[in-house]
Amino acid sequence: MEFVIKISQFLLSLSLLIVLHELGHFIPAKLFKTKVEKFYLFFDIKYSLFKKKIGETVYGIGWLPLGGYVKIAGMIDESMDKEQMSQPPQPWEFRSKPAWQRLIIMLGGVTVNFILAYFIYVFISFAYGDTDITSESLKDGYWIENPLLKKLGFQTGDKIIKIDDVKVHAHSDVLKNIVKTEKYTIDRNGKEIDIQLPEDFLGQLSSRKIRGGLFNLRFPFMVGEVIDTMANKTVDLKEGDILLTVNNQTVKYYDQLSTVMSNYKNQTVSSAFLRGNDTITRELKVNKDGQVGIIPAKDSERFDALGYYDLTLKEYTFLESFGGGKDKFVETVFSYWDQLGKIFTPSTGAYKGVGGFKAIFDIFSDTWVWEDFWRITAFLSIMLGVLNLLPIPALDGGHVMFLLFEMVSGRKPSEKFLERAQLVGFIILIALVLFANGNDIFKAFSS
Repeated sequence: MEFVIKISQFLLSLSLLIVLHELGHFIPAKLFKTKVEKFYLFFDIKYSLFKKKIGETVYGIGWLPLGGYVKIAGMIDESMDKEQMSQPPQPWEFRSKPAWQRLIIMLGGVTVNFILAYFIYVFISFAYGDTDITSESLKDGYWIENPLLKKLGFQTGDKIIKIDDVKVHAHSDVLKNIVKTEKYTIDRNGKEIDIQLPEDFLGQLSSRKIRGGLFNLRFPFMVGEVIDTMANKTVDLKEGDILLTVNNQTVKYYDQLSTVMSNYKNQTVSSAFLRGNDTITRELKVNKDGQVGIIPAKDSERFDALGYYDLTLKEYTFLESFGGGKDKFVETVFSYWDQLGKIFTPSTGAYKGVGGFKAIFDIFSDTWVWEDFWRITAFLSIMLGVLNLLPIPALDGGHVMFLLFEMVSGRKPSEKFLERAQLVGFIILIALVLFANGNDIFKAFSS
């Protein structure tokens, strides 16, 4: 069921982004009386799952979910339709239109991507507000389980007080700056310590076989579900019970549990739980691996009420949400540009973290939460827009590059040159797709 939920979100988000991106090309093309021969969601190599001709355009759904396209008459694109291009230019063709009209048509897709992302962020601001956690409330610091962070000197319990000498006010400050951060200042038992990140930090992070979260919040062990096949399946535990002690030893946080239980392998322990406002005691059997067979759960609002951290909620009026959406949009665009900069700088090793369709699929949760779905879709829309602006022939940015050259120089590149450039760009794109998805495969087998 979890897979069905993830794949449904993945396909819905991808379809929405593709259709709207191509619609961004389609609408100005029609406004400028340019013939659009095809409008496709997914690629229709050899055959289509669905197609219907309405007017002069064939609308359809292909079988290969790697993108989509509009085929505009008289335009050198991935179809490489040389027969059409060998005929004299017709008034309704792309190549017959003024350069400024062709530029608008080519920029239409990424424009829609950016507009869509902005309005999703506006909607998120108005509907959900901004939830965060104050850094001051993380009294016992972060849970550090990532082996790379441990190697660099981080320890569970460290409080992050500065990032590149800028004071940290909230948990989100720690997470959103990871791509460009060079130095962390931590508080460890009242002593300030600087930890410098190596230049290839992102590369090391991406290539490690053992992965864990970066700076994880510390939370109590709360019962989610007792596994039916484990020895404790008959113990009277309910979802939401919070573990307090094991054999009178306090277990405040989930990250302390494995260390405590490792001392009681193949034994029975007396454990105290908080149920509502009452404390109950239960006998738990610990197996040979130091496990009790209980799946933990999380409830941020309850953890806030119990004082583990302080949740803050910033709400927006309808008018304020436009400013809140703008802030999120600008922050995400610049963050993604920073990420691309790292990827194209070999010394950072960030290219090792580049992923393909599996990486995008893995972003989605196995539970359907609309807020998370829309946040991911907004990010992917920005990612699609930025990538399409790269000056690579076969991408929108490549077409824009040649059009700007034409508008500045007054000379239009020959169709033969554009055909060759399109072919080179297509080869580059195939290489990038193979590299990204190859990275996914490599990570799957090396983890």
